[in-house]
Amino acid sequence: MLKRLTSWRAAPTAPSLPNVRVCEGGELRPYAAAWAGTLPDTEALYRLRPAMRRSLSSRFGVEALAARLCPVELEDGSVAIFALAEHVGSDQADELARRIEQAGYRAADPARYILNASLLLAVSRDDFHSASRQVKTVDSRVALAEAFHELVEWGVLNNASDLHLNVSLQEPESEVKYTVNGRYVAPECFRRMPTRMVMEMLSVAWMDVAGGNGAVFDPGAEQQGSLSRRYAGREVMLRWASMASEKGPSVCLRLLEKNRLADIPSLEALGYPQDQIETLERALGTGGGAIVFAGTVGSGKSTTLASLIARLPADRKVVTIEDPVEYTIPGAIQNSIARRLDTDAHSAFATKLRALKRSAMSDVLLGEIRDRETGLAFMDLAGSGVNLYTTVHAPSAAFIAERLASDFIGVSRDFLAMPGTLKLLVWQALLPRLCDCAVPMLMEARRASRVAQRLEHMQAVFPGPAERLRVRNVHGCPECRQANLPEFYGYRGRTVAAEMVEPCLHPKLLDWIRERGRGQFPVEFRSAMAAAAHSAYQGVFDPRDIEERFRPFAIETQLRQALQAASPASRGSRDFVAVNL
Repeated sequence: MLKRLTSWRAAPTAPSLPNVRVCEGGELRPYAAAWAGTLPDTEALYRLRPAMRRSLSSRFGVEALAARLCPVELEDGSVAIFALAEHVGSDQADELARRIEQAGYRAADPARYILNASLLLAVSRDDFHSASRQVKTVDSRVALAEAFHELVEWGVLNNASDLHLNVSLQEPESEVKYTVNGRYVAPECFRRMPTRMVMEMLSVAWMDVAGGNGAVFDPGAEQQGSLSRRYAGREVMLRWASMASEKGPSVCLRLLEKNRLADIPSLEALGYPQDQIETLERALGTGGGAIVFAGTVGSGKSTTLASLIARLPADRKVVTIEDPVEYTIPGAIQNSIARRLDTDAHSAFATKLRALKRSAMSDVLLGEIRDRETGLAFMDLAGSGVNLYTTVHAPSAAFIAERLASDFIGVSRDFLAMPGTLKLLVWQALLPRLCDCAVPMLMEARRASRVAQRLEHMQAVFPGPAERLRVRNVHGCPECRQANLPEFYGYRGRTVAAEMVEPCLHPKLLDWIRERGRGQFPVEFRSAMAAAAHSAYQGVFDPRDIEERFRPFAIETQLRQALQAASPASRGSRDFVAVNL
């Protein structure tokens, strides 16, 4: 470790890009970060001229400082100091600059560069040179952990729901991606990460995982667990799930902010229209039965459930069983149950259910129905007369009962068809919400024939005032631009589009469920696509995003025509359709 400098004074150097601190009027002037160059991502590292030749960390004995600064020899023989922004002008950097000069090296121009922690660690380890395969000492574990946590912190600061590390063992570089606003994106600052470093980061991070199956990170096995840490002042839980793919391990880390009491949005804020909120509140006030939310991964089901349960009156006792707890719900007694991947039965889960039934609760949130164990829990709780709230992965509200009755989950069809078992079926999607800088669609339609064609097809199946439609401004504005993520320019978060079915209002639906879903779905309901189109006429969604999430309007038109031909009774409102499974 370098000794911190306390009294040394350097002679003034060139005023443009000094390598060390300089004196002005007898006082020490700190090295300013503005004097340093910036290498924000791996592309910038590869474009650097003169190019990097090698790390000099071992030459100057500063391997322990790999997470903060690193001396680098360039192709022209000069030496630059690569450092974090907060360390580029530190005493340690100044002392290192002095030692570089004493060793006879010439300072590069600029003499110092700012990098992020992950890239700095890769440089200090010579991971950008495939020929380098030396074994690193245990001292690098701290630096690897810091680099890993920097990846997580970027996700937290940019409101990502997931961090993905996709390792390609046969390639020198691997992917670092995030799920932001439901989209799978790769920030420029983390592109082309060295595979060896990603693998070692994962191995070090796994050491802190709680409840994991396996003592060490195994790239050839499916593993899960969790770890917690504070990022940017927030307590965050990382839910680890790794998959052994053909190329190498793919690790997905769900970023769950703990104790998010103040962050539970209202149903109105989520984007539910008033008529659907009234349906939800009606189901909330009815005793017994299950409210089941469905959607794809990341569609906001857990958030909506938390928002719904937060509306319950204080005289209702609410108990939750989640994997894990995502929101702190006011007044609820919440329980996290972690279930392992390598076993079908979990004693802790069964014990919690037995205790739950003796707790005199009125309402139960059962996090997700995904297999036979949770399917049995669903039948046990829904059949006991309590108010049950849960989620399942299904492609539509019409398909929820079929999903629950599938061989994989195994809920009895006769049980599902009993009046009162299924109280409300909800399917929701999250679509990107337009920023205020969006432009009128009619204006774009005059410029591009494909936009005019999309408008024509949309109005054929979902008529409305075309002058209210807007499309994304790809250039964005100061309010919606996110660093390194131009694909989100023009958007401000996401909003719900949902569809609902109340089985108690449709006796024929119960018969249809009992008879294994034969024939056409017997209920007409307003589809989520129709709900999204209605919001688009209020300037909320870009019609292109509706097509991407559901299907092209031209195909929707053909589907409606086919369904109406098959069922003349369904020729009513174009927003309400009979779904043919």
